Amino acid sequence: MVADLALRHAVDAAWTFYRAVHGDVHPADERRCLLERHLQRTWEKREVDVDELTCAGITFLERSTR
Repeated sequence: MVADLALRHAVDAAWTFYRAVHGDVHPADERRCLLERHLQRTWEKREVDVDELTCAGITFLERSTR
């Protein structure tokens, strides 16, 4: 339960930051789903703190748009 909340917080924080920087991205953009899957896999490989997971999410989103 706590792990799920931490993961959800990291996804929400990374997505909010990404959308703030890229104002043309729709809230329901498919990249959010990709972000969720990426962070879920990262979390399963090794438990990291929420801040590190959030940064990993932002990095993933920035790389996926190039």
